[in-house]
Amino acid sequence: MSSGSLPSGAHEIDAVVLGRLLTPRYPGVRVAHVEVLGETELTNAHARLRVRYAEAAGAPTSLFLKLLPQDPNRRAAIAQTGMGPREVHFYNELAPQVGMRVPRIHAAITDESDGTFLLLMEDLEAGDCSISDGTVGLTPDAAAGALADLAELHVRFEDPARRCAEAGWVMEPMKSDYGAVLLRQGVSQHRERLTESFAELSELYIERFDALHALWDEGSKTVIHGDPHIGNLFDDNGRTGFLDWGIIHLGTPLRDVSYLLTMALGIEERRAHERALWRHYLEARVSLGGRAIGFDEAWRGHRIHAAYTVPACCQIVTFPAGISAARETFSMAFLARAEAAIEDLEVRAALREAGL
Repeated sequence: MSSGSLPSGAHEIDAVVLGRLLTPRYPGVRVAHVEVLGETELTNAHARLRVRYAEAAGAPTSLFLKLLPQDPNRRAAIAQTGMGPREVHFYNELAPQVGMRVPRIHAAITDESDGTFLLLMEDLEAGDCSISDGTVGLTPDAAAGALADLAELHVRFEDPARRCAEAGWVMEPMKSDYGAVLLRQGVSQHRERLTESFAELSELYIERFDALHALWDEGSKTVIHGDPHIGNLFDDNGRTGFLDWGIIHLGTPLRDVSYLLTMALGIEERRAHERALWRHYLEARVSLGGRAIGFDEAWRGHRIHAAYTVPACCQIVTFPAGISAARETFSMAFLARAEAAIEDLEVRAALREAGL
């Protein structure tokens, strides 16, 4: 075990440790053996575990593990963001209240004194669920369902009193220069690999960081997922599920909708259906008793928030060497979505109209 109370990696989770982690949800469970099927490190560390039980007590034979990364520098940097503790709070406190499809949780623990956390989750790969490799986007029908689920989340928590009572730990987003630093590196070293519009918006983000974030912060606030791109979604027999709640925060609901449309649909599907999908979301809000938002207001917000796709690509535009083929495929599809949205929605013009 690590010096703290939580395992530092999959290698520290043996039968005894796993049994202790599962017991609160599965009283009487006795683990006989744990096998690590595979490990990856992206933002955090992930592993798939196969489990054999002496007494299962209803616990699953396959688990997905999520922890802080192992590299000491990255571990400290990610711990400082508070993403892990926020995700633990979501699964323990909010997930049971909302109707969205999210992974089932078997253990969700955090030590907020040092930002460490542990999630034992439903192993989506072991079931009928699938996660896109980045090249395949949501279908329009799947996007409509996802937007209806987001509308339910947004409307539920747009009342400040209810938000304080049920989700008081959800805060406004932390602002970090992490994205600006990587974008500066990407533009200076790899400008020829970027569209001119993307590079121009990168420079604007670097130079007008505070003003751009202030513009994105405008409007009434609610609880939003904050990061619903194609890699943070999964398909469960036609229903869209939501992964990775580490960026959950208080913000305008327009951010969630714009980001899902630009970064979860395929480019051609977005072009063909984004206006209809916006109307679907706006109607869903009204049907749930939420604040009415006019289409013109929503479309203006869509164009402005599409600029967020630039810092969202900050790690990609450094074009790091040695990444896996799968990661490169996902990254290039991700960047292509951002560059297309920036052009199609005339994002720089929208920012000028807003005073930037």
